[in-house]
Amino acid sequence: MAQFGFENDIHSILKLDMPITNAPMARWQRKASSSAMSSLSPMKASNASQNSSKTPSKTPGKGKKVTPSKMGGDRYIPYRNSKQMDIASFLLAKENESGDAKTPGASESQKALSVQLNGYNIEDAKILHLGGKPLNAPEGYQNNLKVLYSQATTPASVKKNRFISSTPDRILDAPDLRNDFYLNLLDWSSRNFLAVALHDSVYLWDASRGDIILLMKMAHEEDYICSLSWTKEGNYLAVGTSDCKVQLWDVENQKRLRSMASHTARVSSLSWNDHVLSSGSRSGHIHHHDVRMADHHITTLNAHSQEVCGLTWSPDGKYLASGGNDNLVCVWPRVQDGSISNDSQTVRCWSEHQGAVKALAWCPWQANILASGGGTSDRHIRIWNVNSGSCISSLDTQSQISSLVFAPNYKELVSAHGYAHNNVVIWKYPSFSKVAELNGHEDRVLSLTMSPDCTTVASVAGDETIRLWKSFELDPLKKKRTESGPQKILPE
Repeated sequence: MAQFGFENDIHSILKLDMPITNAPMARWQRKASSSAMSSLSPMKASNASQNSSKTPSKTPGKGKKVTPSKMGGDRYIPYRNSKQMDIASFLLAKENESGDAKTPGASESQKALSVQLNGYNIEDAKILHLGGKPLNAPEGYQNNLKVLYSQATTPASVKKNRFISSTPDRILDAPDLRNDFYLNLLDWSSRNFLAVALHDSVYLWDASRGDIILLMKMAHEEDYICSLSWTKEGNYLAVGTSDCKVQLWDVENQKRLRSMASHTARVSSLSWNDHVLSSGSRSGHIHHHDVRMADHHITTLNAHSQEVCGLTWSPDGKYLASGGNDNLVCVWPRVQDGSISNDSQTVRCWSEHQGAVKALAWCPWQANILASGGGTSDRHIRIWNVNSGSCISSLDTQSQISSLVFAPNYKELVSAHGYAHNNVVIWKYPSFSKVAELNGHEDRVLSLTMSPDCTTVASVAGDETIRLWKSFELDPLKKKRTESGPQKILPE
């Protein structure tokens, strides 16, 4: 019996029905307690552990104002190359040492040896090396500091493009106008009179008042007007005719002052330089006339083999440019006062054009720059530097060029075209980016001329119309004109 009582005592001790108070915590108990504590947050109910596995209904932080973080901080941390730092330390210690001055030959040899060993000159070693690009500010970040300088263009600093109307400001009828590419039948005076040749007659249109005046008419019906040119003052008009003469008219008194005969063919181009009138003929000759003298013919220029259809003096009166049906562009020097010569040498002569050169224009703000335009076989605008003799730029317009004129208000170049576009084009100079196309003529445009205030260009075409394009008006805020009264084109 004693033996059975002892076994019962052993079994009762080994039973695990009751927890062992002093025993360490079991592994599964430690794991369960740690997961329960991590799922519970302070000041929350115990049922939060049940919702911890669910996806939050709202994005954390949404709806709250977030202050943008500073990109890059405010510390400057340079990049230091260990090799460069060692060399720099050596150089700093070397400066403190006292020694004899080195000879130039020794220093050069040491420099060459340093380049071979290190790949660079040790004397040029850098202590600090700056690398990398600056960080950009985060999107939406605003700096309250005042910006003194900025490379980015603000809306206020962006220049607005002006409005250029696609329709002419005015259209004038030009009946019986000769549709001849080589003639120059239109010119605008400094007194605001527009002269146009209609077959055998010359008409004046007063742009200020709108009046039309018949200035002259040829005596014979078979004769016709070939060219027109105003003096700088605008009180005299030179008229070239098909009967080989040059007439000079006093516009104010509507009186012919003289008729000068020297050419052997029609006079198709004219240009003034003070008291000297230059005329180009179908014979290829250019004559200089001193209108103050009874013996007016003072010089003959021989370079063209065919008709001289383009002729213009530079604004400073230093050079005369001529263009001919022989595809040549020639530049001539100024005639000396009182000199009479039968021949003269050209300053420049270019033969790059492949068509007749009627369109010639001097740049008003660059005295040595000449623009020329070729006919149907060429169709190029070329810019020449008279001083160097080089062609600065060339542009293929894909159309016959009959006239060129510079617009100084916006530093632009205007070209008139025949086949195949029959329009007027405004180019930005010198980039030759197209500003606008002025369409409306139903036939080839024959000539262009600029108003005295340089705000309007007039074009005459084979469709017997003259169209005024007011495309170069200045900013109205900069004008000093009164609002009352009719608007005039006369310069102030």
